[in-house]
Amino acid sequence: METIDYKKGIKFECQGSGNCCVSRGSYGFVYLSDIDLKRFSKYFKISIKKFKEKYCQITDGFIHLSEKYKINGNCIFLKDKKCTVYNSRPTQCRTWPFWNENMNAKVWNEDIAINCPGIGKGKLIKSKTIERFLKEDLKNEDSIIKKFSLQK
Repeated sequence: METIDYKKGIKFECQGSGNCCVSRGSYGFVYLSDIDLKRFSKYFKISIKKFKEKYCQITDGFIHLSEKYKINGNCIFLKDKKCTVYNSRPTQCRTWPFWNENMNAKVWNEDIAINCPGIGKGKLIKSKTIERFLKEDLKNEDSIIKKFSLQK
């Protein structure tokens, strides 16, 4: 499996398309870690329990944001192609498109670069910043999986 060479950085600047906020094939749910739930709870000034009841679903034991199934799987916080909770958005959204699973050349070229108009635009994201995003993505994913494992 060929990985993306990001040693010289990657040009990326969000173009506000909202494409990353809509389910496509294997990209579906926005999974939430405990940190994400606490961030949302604080943002909405409600308990984590209330936030889960109002905005979340559980699929295969994993908690994630509910989707607007009647609107092509849009994130519940997407309005007019804009994130209405941008400052409290989950880690999964904060690290996009620099997810470990996206750093495969085939995935990057045949999915990410095609569906994300910000790839190749704007400022150069340095390799150290990309590595920080990749570590944050991995840490977040590990915490979600660990929590799931403890619940079994």
